[in-house]
Amino acid sequence: MGRTVVVGGSLGGLNAALWLQDIGWDVEVLERSASPLEGRGAGIVLHPATARYIVDNDIADLSQISAPVDWLRYLGNDGTVLSQTACSYRFTSWTTLYRALLGCLDRSRYRMGAEVAAVETEGEAAIVTTVSGERIGGDLVVGADGVASTVRSHLLPDAGPRYAGYVAWRGTVGEEQLTPETFRALREAITYHLMPASHILGYPIPNTAGTVTPGRRQFNWAWYRNVGVGAPLDDLMTGVDGRRHPMSLPPGMVQHHHVDELRAAAKHLPGPLAESVLETAEPFVQLIVDVGVSRMVVGRVCILGDAAFALRPHAAVGTAKAAEDAWQLARALESNVGDLDGALADWEARQLRLGRQVAARTCAAGNRSQFEGTWEVGEPLPFGLYEVGDSAFGAP
Repeated sequence: MGRTVVVGGSLGGLNAALWLQDIGWDVEVLERSASPLEGRGAGIVLHPATARYIVDNDIADLSQISAPVDWLRYLGNDGTVLSQTACSYRFTSWTTLYRALLGCLDRSRYRMGAEVAAVETEGEAAIVTTVSGERIGGDLVVGADGVASTVRSHLLPDAGPRYAGYVAWRGTVGEEQLTPETFRALREAITYHLMPASHILGYPIPNTAGTVTPGRRQFNWAWYRNVGVGAPLDDLMTGVDGRRHPMSLPPGMVQHHHVDELRAAAKHLPGPLAESVLETAEPFVQLIVDVGVSRMVVGRVCILGDAAFALRPHAAVGTAKAAEDAWQLARALESNVGDLDGALADWEARQLRLGRQVAARTCAAGNRSQFEGTWEVGEPLPFGLYEVGDSAFGAP
């Protein structure tokens, strides 16, 4: 077949490497981090596209790596259930999914501490240059290096992240730390609470050891809060190390006065959600940004996942989009053997269309909740990749 260099060793990069490896490509993954990626991120709404490699290859049963919920609940200010609708979603953690996928790849093909500084195309080849000066070439370079993509910045320098006007405060707490009343209120559901210019949601996920047993899992929450540009945002994103972080502040890095303010505000949440936030030892912050590209292929370089379209979280398919991009890339290459350029052109047209459609839907959902105030109690969730509802597993 050919040789590909995958830039980025997170979930999108692993999916690309695995699907391409399985159709006969020689694959090498370059991950910039020199330390293990486990523990990064928090909860993920599982989607059939996200789980496709695991399911198709009988790596694990979904019941072993994800927590199901049966209800979508909206809580009122006093904790009463304002709306309850049957649903059939599954939730996992970033770490659980990462471990499962990484275990399928030959570790000699996964290089850590290999940060890419530049990428270029040369005729029918593409070459990346690492910060150490090493040049690595292939028939194809796949940029799967996330929202702050180095590959994208070289190919499409004008397509950088645009701040959406709000951030996600996130955290996890062990279910065993919650009171029995709170555990019962949250255990079977994805739980939402709507506020003026804000909303919070939460759901169960496997714990750090991968346990999915109720009562031993983690409860994952995300609270979307508007923060003005300029000094307020700069101060929030300046960590305890004194450095202004561009996209996120990991656990333990948020300045104490911001954590104190979050906890003070949390006391006004419905009881079960308030307790979840207050019992979280180290909440962290992620900027909500929009990224959208006009091209996903330049020569023999392609970009996928967040490197191409950074989706706001409200459709819960950022990871699914990366996995789908990777799977569709392998299908296009497999169907167009001997015509790499034709395969890339077909793939780009399809994935650009999908990226634009889902990005528009996630932007609309975020704007409705954070700025327009038109997201109403009882509404079905906008979860879905190709269409709303395709994140469900089986009938509710």
